[in-house]
Amino acid sequence: MKGALAAMERSDYQTANSIFRNLIDSGLPLPEEMPYFFSETLFQLGQYNNSQNFVNKYLELTGFTGKNYESATRLKEKLKGPIAEIQACDLCDRQGYRLENCTTCLGKKQLEQPCSYCKAKSVVGCSRCGATGMIKKVNVFNIVDFYECERCGGKGRLSCPDCEGTGKEISSCKICLGAGKTPSDNLCTHSGEIHLHGKDRILP
Repeated sequence: MKGALAAMERSDYQTANSIFRNLIDSGLPLPEEMPYFFSETLFQLGQYNNSQNFVNKYLELTGFTGKNYESATRLKEKLKGPIAEIQACDLCDRQGYRLENCTTCLGKKQLEQPCSYCKAKSVVGCSRCGATGMIKKVNVFNIVDFYECERCGGKGRLSCPDCEGTGKEISSCKICLGAGKTPSDNLCTHSGEIHLHGKDRILP
């Protein structure tokens, strides 16, 4: 962690960020004060949601006994403004990352795709006649008579009830869940501009 702290002292927060993330990914036991220093780094990089997560984790783990308790409480107070801006902004997700048009539905929220019921054939077999177009009846003399199916007009098939014969169905985009937008890797400035520092997502 010394390398990360040294990077913080010279205001090289990108380097500090990388070192902290490598520490987390290593699976090794983390120093007790590490969540606080990481939260400060994330704050400087504008990753306010992640910063809040880590400062809360630090206070949860160390309580009043943490060496950086007072600094952590001040940081938590400083985060209130940026977090409130994120929550009020319609241009970003709840983590503060700028939303962009979904590349799957192109922002339309829905997708046109082959009907899953009729397999894009537009028609389905008539269930009354078993798709034969004829109804079989046995009369009182035990003689089998055949009649044209009234339901399908003897065609043995009907327009698909799901797609109404179009062969296509429209459903909510599964990528953006019908929102038309997906988070980008860019931090939101809550204006028309885009902040390009912030490609690191994580970390609950």
